[in-house]
Amino acid sequence: MNKEKIISETISFVQKTLKNAEGGHDWFHIERVYKNSLLIAEEETVDEFIVSLGALLHDIADAKFHNGDETVGPKVAREFLESLQVEKSVILHVENIISNISFKGGNFDQQFNSPELDVIQDADRLDAIGAIGIARCFNYGGFKNRKLYDPAIPVNLHMSKAEYKKTTAPTINHFYEKLLLLKDKMNTKTGKKIAEQRHEYMEQFLNQFFREWNGEV
Repeated sequence: MNKEKIISETISFVQKTLKNAEGGHDWFHIERVYKNSLLIAEEETVDEFIVSLGALLHDIADAKFHNGDETVGPKVAREFLESLQVEKSVILHVENIISNISFKGGNFDQQFNSPELDVIQDADRLDAIGAIGIARCFNYGGFKNRKLYDPAIPVNLHMSKAEYKKTTAPTINHFYEKLLLLKDKMNTKTGKKIAEQRHEYMEQFLNQFFREWNGEV
């Protein structure tokens, strides 16, 4: 099976698998990350085939929807790619991308690095900030029945990976505990450039949010 056919089969598989997924982690999220990965890859020296597969499969079984089990995603991806007889080295690379792409509170040591992971990680993080990032953040907060904001619950920037995965803090806290930190964690020139604008948009939103919360004109 040629690479184009494998990518086509992967798209179909992801669309079917995530048909009923939560709105911030559905096929449309994958599609945006896939497109942005290819855009960023234009200015990077990477294997575009691995970038495509990694982007398409990066959230095939997000741990947060599988009781925190981080082994499910790589396993599902591996079994699918094996069914298409993809090279073992490619499958291993994609597994490593899935296992290391997430933010996880920012307080953990990434165990794997590659230019392809850098590209996909940037694309995934770009989808977590800006207008769509704001929409996804509140969509997930509603999905988990979290408060919009509670002044009595402080931001926690020192959570362990385990604490980060279990937090039930209000949605606004998530901006400070993750989203506003992503701009300075981008890997590529293109990612950094796009992140600057989206970061600024989030800051404007938060300024407006707090003016309205405090009853200011």
